[in-house]
Amino acid sequence: MAETKRLDHSDFGPLFDENSRILILGSFPSVKSREQKFYYGHPQNRFWKVLQILTDPALKEAVIRGDSVIPALPALTVPQKKELALKNRIALWDTIESCVITGSSDSSIKDVVPNDLSLILGQCDIRAIFCNGSASYDLFMKTKDRQQVQSLPPVLKLPSTSPANAAWSLQRLAAAWDSITPYL
Repeated sequence: MAETKRLDHSDFGPLFDENSRILILGSFPSVKSREQKFYYGHPQNRFWKVLQILTDPALKEAVIRGDSVIPALPALTVPQKKELALKNRIALWDTIESCVITGSSDSSIKDVVPNDLSLILGQCDIRAIFCNGSASYDLFMKTKDRQQVQSLPPVLKLPSTSPANAAWSLQRLAAAWDSITPYL
């Protein structure tokens, strides 16, 4: 049984560089991500597969149109994941800096301390913020007042790539997440 405890995001920070144009926010790192010290580390999380699809024009067209069977996508190493995100001007971080959580369960999150996004927003020309799932989006909106939200680039909620969101196929996720591509 997973233990409930207060955790912080000190094992790894945001991924971004001066060329980043979109910011993708998760809620808080899963147990597997905390072990790997990088984002979306659970092997069943479809985040990296979705990015691979959306950043390969031929693959994207085939998958989103549903014209072909989705090929087996290679598992990426952490350095390859970093390269894929940065090459496509994507910054990654989480909504939460610290919280009380049980295992990887977003529904157990309480006593939230939000991350200070000014670290990224002050150094990059972020044109849109995308929240990976309802937990990230809802927690983000709870920790910001109306004036703060109005001063930010558009903040949009996307369906979670988590394995817990099994109702969404990889094809459906890729189609929904295609809304990031105009900002890449």
